[in-house]
Amino acid sequence: MVLLTVFASMAVLLAAVGLYGLMAYSVQQRTQEIGIRMAIGAGPSDVLSMILAQGMRVALIGVSFGLVAAFALAQFMVGFIYGVEPWDPVAFASVAALLTAVALVATYLPALRATRLNPVDSLRCA
Repeated sequence: MVLLTVFASMAVLLAAVGLYGLMAYSVQQRTQEIGIRMAIGAGPSDVLSMILAQGMRVALIGVSFGLVAAFALAQFMVGFIYGVEPWDPVAFASVAALLTAVALVATYLPALRATRLNPVDSLRCA
């Protein structure tokens, strides 16, 4: 059980680092767009909400597909799971909530950094 916990923790950590890297790269690629938006009047809260909405949309789609796949594959895992029903709603909900929270944090940090962009500097990078 300890080994399973360690591997699961490492998987969540790798997912968080990967998601953060993906979101940071996406924000970096859109630096000029964000600079233009801020130059024509978008405030930091507008930029923050735009990036959070786009990042969380992708994350929620992924969590939804993951839940569907988990429900479909749960019947095959009956022999490996001890003491937990294969259709345990608490387990499914807690994993979905954990992954959504990880995605929110991993999306929030690059979005926060994007709100601190100077529009003039971001447009000069061309």
